[in-house]
Amino acid sequence: MTVSFHTLGCKLNFAETSTISRLFTDNGYSRVKFGQPADVTVINTCTVTAQSDRKCRQVINKAIKTSPEALVVVIGCFAEHKAAEIAAIEGVDIVLGNKEKFNIIEHINNRQSSVVNHQSSLPFISSYSLFDRARSFLKVQDGCDYRCAYCIVPIVRGASRNAPIVDVVEQAKNIAAQGIKEIVLTGVNIGDFGKTTGETFMQLLRALDTVDSVERIRIGSIEPNMITEEMIKFIADSKIYAPHFHMSLQSGCNKILSLMGRLYTREQFAMNVALIHRYMPRAAVGADVIVGFPGETDSDFSETFDFIESLNIAYLHVFAYSERPGTKAVEMPDRVKSSIADCRTKKLLKLSEEKRMLFYKQNIGQCLPVIFEQKTGSDNMTGYTDSYIRVEAAYYESVIGKTVLTEMIGISESCNTGLIAFCQIR
Repeated sequence: MTVSFHTLGCKLNFAETSTISRLFTDNGYSRVKFGQPADVTVINTCTVTAQSDRKCRQVINKAIKTSPEALVVVIGCFAEHKAAEIAAIEGVDIVLGNKEKFNIIEHINNRQSSVVNHQSSLPFISSYSLFDRARSFLKVQDGCDYRCAYCIVPIVRGASRNAPIVDVVEQAKNIAAQGIKEIVLTGVNIGDFGKTTGETFMQLLRALDTVDSVERIRIGSIEPNMITEEMIKFIADSKIYAPHFHMSLQSGCNKILSLMGRLYTREQFAMNVALIHRYMPRAAVGADVIVGFPGETDSDFSETFDFIESLNIAYLHVFAYSERPGTKAVEMPDRVKSSIADCRTKKLLKLSEEKRMLFYKQNIGQCLPVIFEQKTGSDNMTGYTDSYIRVEAAYYESVIGKTVLTEMIGISESCNTGLIAFCQIR
């Protein structure tokens, strides 16, 4: 029996897909590339935006067309949110929400579909990815107790929960034993780690720092109100934590932050950025931003743009507001036209590339540790520095999946690959 997988959405989904794929391997399945004929096709979905929903439908239809005889199983957040809609698609055989997706083998054996009601009592299932030689996404937390006005994730993912620190440490050791050099800590709200075990995220960071076999740990997206000076100082002093923070800003206007239900101000965000650079001058700081939230005026957006322009950050992830059924923002007045939101998105994306170019230029001439991940073409390979600079160098098979010191020697911009720094192995 053969099985193929397609994952949409966040790093957390990739960690869970990898864990689910190992369930199939343990039951005698052989994995084939998505798009090739397979006996079973598994699609792990996302529903964070309306665009995510559209992509999920497109992938489902592609899977049905590619393998019309295959058993098509749709799992994850979109399956949790729109189970009946997906089940009605001709060619879809099984639909599993977030509670049942890890019981997928049992459902396949029984040909039993499951429609899971939204609930806060979802279990925590440990997961980590083993898809490549260089990096693994390690799930340390799931769910969220926040109720941001725009966000559907707490509805489909449930309450904040986590595994005990001792289990996470053991999983990190197992990952390192596979020869993987970098672990990325993932979750829905990782700074909220410890809700179900009486522990804290800071305690988790300290415990992982003692694992000798781990070379690099990168912290995934974290809420600004969860970052402390103690945490920043600890990461700065650590030999394994990457100098890279990705924070969810969402808006640079306090009025909009309040309407969104965010738990911090722009001043707190700016203070975090300043503290990070005080202790780690070459750190990369990234931010998520939502434009076009209900009530966002031209003046509010200008305030956001000017605020971000003033920050010492390396890049942005920009999203236009997307209405999600069941969220508070659906009932809010003063909707922003999609054409206006698109225009604001383009302005911030342009600013993001300017920020990234400046950050890359600041590192020219520096010798930085790089983990090379893959070959590109016949002569080159790509990887990332600890400060999340994407680099390219002449290909050497012996260094793929290894940490090597490289000198940043130049920058190029391609419409296909985006910004990339050229480097030379020392």
